Amino acid sequence: MCPALALTALGALVALGGCERDASDASAAAAADAAAAAGLSGIRYLSAADGAGDGFARALASRPFAFPADHASHPEFRTEWWYFTGNVFDARERHYGFELTLFRVALAPPGATRESALAASTVWMGHLAVTDTAAEDFQAAERLSRGAAGLAGATGEAAEPVVVTVEDWSVTIDGDRVALRASDVGFGIELELAGVERIVAQGDGGLDAKGPESGNASYYYSAPRLAVSGRLHSAGAAAVDVTGTAWMDREWSTSALAADLEGWEWFALQLDDGRDLMFYRLRGVDGSTSPFSGGSLTDSAGRTTRLDATDVLLESTREWTSPATRVRYPVAWRVVLPNEELELLVEPRLNGQELDLSVRYWEGAISVSGETAGRRIGGVGYLELAGY
Repeated sequence: MCPALALTALGALVALGGCERDASDASAAAAADAAAAAGLSGIRYLSAADGAGDGFARALASRPFAFPADHASHPEFRTEWWYFTGNVFDARERHYGFELTLFRVALAPPGATRESALAASTVWMGHLAVTDTAAEDFQAAERLSRGAAGLAGATGEAAEPVVVTVEDWSVTIDGDRVALRASDVGFGIELELAGVERIVAQGDGGLDAKGPESGNASYYYSAPRLAVSGRLHSAGAAAVDVTGTAWMDREWSTSALAADLEGWEWFALQLDDGRDLMFYRLRGVDGSTSPFSGGSLTDSAGRTTRLDATDVLLESTREWTSPATRVRYPVAWRVVLPNEELELLVEPRLNGQELDLSVRYWEGAISVSGETAGRRIGGVGYLELAGY
């Protein structure tokens, strides 16, 4: 659930493709430059009413997902991302969290011609973060590149395996398995994920509306419970073998968020009774909850219940102020699903899981405790806080 981040990639990277920027890029570039300058709280997806999506496809109606094609790139849409988060443990039960997200943003619709091999009509951004709970250490890094000269890109159509790269970072999807490779100074991941065949179509059969306008929506699916094995290193230490669980999100769209929205809270929770809960609250500039907030609750057999804005009650229980940016984030939450007799308490593994890169947001590993129908329950997950 990272729409503003993708638009920021357009603003941050437009210069990379702009050495020979032509008129077809001008309106998108101007909007993106203004958005990037405003910071995350000022970033909006271009809405359907803007007309800025001319030449791009829009998410207008639900449709069945098809694989491997839908794991691959959708260049007819303006933006898309491949998003992975996970909680893993080493042999001594030491906890780590990780995030790897690769974003694609188009500067011009497919078919635009550029004179130089280095000129790009597509730009890319990658975010990598590792949480080392025992060391109280959080590290994050970014890759920014143009979709030209082999610097970044993704396979399209029905090619298998699906390979997505941003410079030396990569996501490879092959059947029901995913390989994640990304590293920076002092930290990185080499992980294998299994279980991609268990897909949850979010929203209305995969069409996830973010506003009342036609086309203000994304195609959105998740693989909410992936088995993880591999190696991870953090805080400059040697790599360790880890196992655990991960969450995969895929979204693509041309426009999604309405102009009266300021940000969101996004929860991806894996409960120890086998259920997986995803919920995002779209937050208006006045602090109100958008009626287009939503999510899903999926049981261990793969049966999914769609959730709307009224099905989930959220209450912030604790805030944390970043010493670097002085921004206050609501990092702990009470999450209640009355119809499911489910009440959860969400706590961060570390308070300091703020990514202050070309875009600023809080995203981190969390622990879950609570009750369901009078029984104790626990779990793991990730929380994203944007627009603060």
